[in-house]
Amino acid sequence: MKICIFGAGAIGGYIGAKLAMAGADVSLVARGPHLAAIADKGLTLIEEGADPVTVPVRASANPADLGPQDYVIVTLKAHSVPPVVAAMQPLIGPNTTIVSGVNGVPWWYFHKIGGALEGTRLASVDPGNVQWDGFGPDRVLGCVVYPAAEVSTPGTIRHIEGNRFSLGEPDGSKSDRATALSQALQAAGLKAPVRPRLRDEIWVKLWGNLSFNPISALTHATLDVLCTDPGTRSVARAMMLEAQAIAEALGVTFPIDVERRIDGGAAVGAHRTSMLQDLDANRPMEIDALVKSVQELGRITDLPTPTIDTVLALITLRARVGGLY
Repeated sequence: MKICIFGAGAIGGYIGAKLAMAGADVSLVARGPHLAAIADKGLTLIEEGADPVTVPVRASANPADLGPQDYVIVTLKAHSVPPVVAAMQPLIGPNTTIVSGVNGVPWWYFHKIGGALEGTRLASVDPGNVQWDGFGPDRVLGCVVYPAAEVSTPGTIRHIEGNRFSLGEPDGSKSDRATALSQALQAAGLKAPVRPRLRDEIWVKLWGNLSFNPISALTHATLDVLCTDPGTRSVARAMMLEAQAIAEALGVTFPIDVERRIDGGAAVGAHRTSMLQDLDANRPMEIDALVKSVQELGRITDLPTPTIDTVLALITLRARVGGLY
């Protein structure tokens, strides 16, 4: 089984290191100083309570160097995927599975969902249908990413917490390809359950990302503060309730309520969300995948999104002022 990690940053590097440590045939697509360090010394993983481990891993900035794969695990930021679809083609053979480990509403969301919306395309996350046409939705295996990690120095990944990567077919089946990848990830010490209702998990994670991320970027508040301050908690609650109505109209079931989800965010502590980190680092933020996509789904389901619309307008302008959108 050949597995390529496309976007071997924090999360991709963590998966790649764990697979390599388990002896899997894994390769990485990376770039810059991170790639140079991996090529020179190997990929180093630092896990709590364990000594750093360095493993040799085949890595390149050019997918053509790596050839067709059985699985390509995509761990880029959502807005970074459409521009590289053409470059990824050398990795894709007749039976390649694209594992979409990307935050937000996935571009394949309406593939094999059934009903009147079957096959609906989402312009907010797949402008011009680049992924739909370039990958093909039948290749896709969904993935919800839970771990936290960081690139502490080029070539070195520090694992912070979590090791679960939930997998799921768009049609909810327990396919051979999902089971095989699950087994490979489990052999590497990762949790990789195959879920029949992956969209439910997508929405529970998105619930927080939709609200906490833009609010934190606008206020520079950490999670513990924005989830307990009465004003920002109220804004987050309103956004989440609007999203819940949309998701439930699409057949999603939430295992917890809004208050518990916000309390869960507060319990994380003084965490700076990924959107705030990107803003501080002058990097483009995942506005379209995390916020604009839910607005688009509101239009598709004919449900109002007044608070989401307001926050989206504010964070979009904030990004534009900084030259990040």
